[in-house]
Amino acid sequence: MVRLSPPAFWANPQARLWSTLLAPIAWGVAIAARRRLRRSGWRASVPVLCCGNVTVGGAGKTTVVIDLVQRLIARGHHPHVLTRGYGGREREGTRVDLASHTARHVGDEPLLLAGYCPVWVGGDRALTARLAIEAGADCLIMDDGLQNPSLQKTFSLLVVDGAVGFGNGHVLPAGPLRERVADAQARTDALLVIGADQTGVSRQMNALPVLRADLEQVGPPHHITERPCVAFAGIGRPDKFFNGLRAAGVVLAQTLSFPDHYGYKPRDIKRLQALADGLDAQLVTTPKDAMRLPHSFRRNVVEVDVRLVWQEPDMRERLLDMFLAKPV
Repeated sequence: MVRLSPPAFWANPQARLWSTLLAPIAWGVAIAARRRLRRSGWRASVPVLCCGNVTVGGAGKTTVVIDLVQRLIARGHHPHVLTRGYGGREREGTRVDLASHTARHVGDEPLLLAGYCPVWVGGDRALTARLAIEAGADCLIMDDGLQNPSLQKTFSLLVVDGAVGFGNGHVLPAGPLRERVADAQARTDALLVIGADQTGVSRQMNALPVLRADLEQVGPPHHITERPCVAFAGIGRPDKFFNGLRAAGVVLAQTLSFPDHYGYKPRDIKRLQALADGLDAQLVTTPKDAMRLPHSFRRNVVEVDVRLVWQEPDMRERLLDMFLAKPV
């Protein structure tokens, strides 16, 4: 399954032609979302923290989840992650097994997360929550799922990429929103803006506590700064990855962007290898992309990761305090 690249007008509030033409469909999508979210989900016996967003595409949620999981473990907790497993084929309620599963089975993000704590995949979050609790979870983190009503949330954190915000502000298909911003805000406990707030989302949602963080590229291995590189990525915003490499001193001979969650095919692998060989360059990608590569080819590729850097670490700890203290 491949997620297509979003249309350019989604990011441009001034491009009104298509958003106006698609407005009647968007109105129907917004109404359907509001009705669906009125349902009362299952209430878990442990706290449930949802890291969600209101737009389609990457906002950095998985990086946030990894950071919070690590901090909960450091506090002595046993978190499990619930995620949809985009693109996976396993049945609902599957626990990710790093020894046997691939991205084709469970999706790329669940594989990444399973390196930190137990992870369960499936759209029915009530089912995966029950299984996780039975397996020993004392708290749950949802990677995405703000618009999923099957499980009640103890605390909802709305994650927004500060560079793109809410795009043109319209609901699908007229824009990138899964629901109206006001509807999402009404169910949210705090806002996390990643990167500089270039579109003013913190002002738009000033009724919520605002946390801020940045994505910092983990220093690339020294040897890739000594030769040209071919960087490729199939994530929400590949340019963020490429610009981070350049800022770290990596010389990029060429960059290739693929759709988010792209499943690399044999012809793509041959193309990438031929390009690197022709330029005498090192192949570089993200850990999420690496999960979708054949193991034999992955050995030829350097993975460069990012980590979350909170601008106010005390606010992060207070967020976790509020989450854990809320009654379930």
